[in-house]
Amino acid sequence: MTDSLRIDKRGRVTIFTLNRPDKMNAIDTILAQALQDGFAAFDADDDQRVAILTGAGEKTFTAGADLADFPELWRCLPGMGITTMKPVICAVDGLCIGGGIVMAALSDLCVASTRAKFVYPEGKVGVTGGFIATLAARLPHKMAMEIMLLGRAVSAERAFQMGLVNEVTKPGQHLEAALAMAEEMAEMAPLVLQSLKQAVVSEMLTSAPAETMGRAIRDLDRVETSEDKREGLAAFREKRKAEFRGR
Repeated sequence: MTDSLRIDKRGRVTIFTLNRPDKMNAIDTILAQALQDGFAAFDADDDQRVAILTGAGEKTFTAGADLADFPELWRCLPGMGITTMKPVICAVDGLCIGGGIVMAALSDLCVASTRAKFVYPEGKVGVTGGFIATLAARLPHKMAMEIMLLGRAVSAERAFQMGLVNEVTKPGQHLEAALAMAEEMAEMAPLVLQSLKQAVVSEMLTSAPAETMGRAIRDLDRVETSEDKREGLAAFREKRKAEFRGR
């Protein structure tokens, strides 16, 4: 694990904290992989019921992808590299930029403090991975386009009006509010919550093209990094029958 990601357990709730405050919690290659691996461990832990995704410090939830070390962002996006059907809450304080908005949108619930500002500046930067188009499946059309095309800073209150945020808190109370939500859900029947999320994600929401691409890349990555691939290549070289183990 890396110092750029803190993972803490509070009872049945796991808190993932992006921990690069000196870099505005920007997501680099290492952090993206750490998030994917950390959520895989969370998903496999039957004692853990709900996850919270937040950022260290008061100024920035995340600046999105680190342009100096551009990550495979799909690895840390719910529904793509993060495959859990357990509830995921995004807790935002300060700036939430670019891919950070995608993380908030793809999470099941989102809490933001009044210090939060949601900004998608990619039209001004000249780069996009296309994942932001998922907003159109989760917000009213004109509101999604407002975020994507204008690149203006959207306040927590405006994000609440749009439907991107569930609850707005006083400064610094975003994590406390997210924990209250998480602990409430952690007492409920986990299979019911997971089946409801599965129904919504799989049957009710339209996927943006980049989401479909991200899931395809994820599935191919599983094959590319699998023990079975290494065994198959070794068996071919050694002219023997491969012994595949499905992992």
